[in-house]
Amino acid sequence: MSRSLSPPAHDGPQSPSRTLRVGIVGARGHTGRELLRLIAGHPRLSLTFACSREMAGRPVRTVAPEITGDIAFTDASPVAAAEEGVEALFLALPNGLSDEYVRAASDRPGVIIDLSADHRFDNAWAYGLPELNEARIRGARLIANPGCYATAMMLALAPLVDDLDGVPCVFGVSGYSGAGTTPSPRNDPRILGDNILPYQLADHTHEREVAHQLGHPIRFAPHVAPFFRGITATVMATLRAPTTVADLGARFDRFYEGRPLVRVTGENIPLVRDAAGDLGATIGGLTVSAADPRNISIVATLDNLLKGAASQAIQNLNLACGFDPLEGLDHDPTPVAENQSGA
Repeated sequence: MSRSLSPPAHDGPQSPSRTLRVGIVGARGHTGRELLRLIAGHPRLSLTFACSREMAGRPVRTVAPEITGDIAFTDASPVAAAEEGVEALFLALPNGLSDEYVRAASDRPGVIIDLSADHRFDNAWAYGLPELNEARIRGARLIANPGCYATAMMLALAPLVDDLDGVPCVFGVSGYSGAGTTPSPRNDPRILGDNILPYQLADHTHEREVAHQLGHPIRFAPHVAPFFRGITATVMATLRAPTTVADLGARFDRFYEGRPLVRVTGENIPLVRDAAGDLGATIGGLTVSAADPRNISIVATLDNLLKGAASQAIQNLNLACGFDPLEGLDHDPTPVAENQSGA
């Protein structure tokens, strides 16, 4: 399928007048709402359509006032969405629903960025974690956006993966926006109030995703907490040789040098409340055991709706189209409030 997709016409990063026509399928959800905001602030993107069955017919600006013009939400079929002629299509759908849209668009030019888990294990798709896979993403037509937890875990583990001894364990906590807008125990305030909810404690999709991408097994225990957005992932690992906090910090600094969407804070532990609205990720809390200096801990935080989804998708589109990777991501990151999410 990837061979039948041809590149969108673009003039490269030095042509500020060039604008890409983009569409979103799944614009009602929390991630779709963030994509609308980021597209509105991007100097090279122009929203052509936004698909949402529940909101069909309503002006997009009623839930996304950043969007100007008279575009209304549509309930476009996969064929109708493909016929819109966009140069970039974001699929912000629940898992298992993207393939019809991909098939319908397979003979048309343009970039497809799938934010679901449907193509993260498909080698025909570029895996869209720019800090680790930039060369493959540049010029790609099919991009599988990583999972939110998976992004945090891989950013924390990638600088160390060649020196790991045994299987690292990750304790993860997410805001309930990660459970989507469909009602479930993981986004029910009555269940989450004064509580933390463990779920899927073995074989989580993001556990398999990280192992697949890094080529090293991990263990992952996900939890949901009663805040809206943000992720914190505490990684506990053992290295083959003893280390120090200074050495760990230097390794992370070198690895992410020139990667402005990853901030390294050394021993300082990043807080999940500070991740809300952050377009990138923060890695800190670097700790080495005094009893056994091979045993280390790392904390990674990010906004699950931004670096875990929407801002990463924009970063990927920029790379695919030859733009500056931070195009449209250098403005004030004002996140969408919970009551403006379109839920």
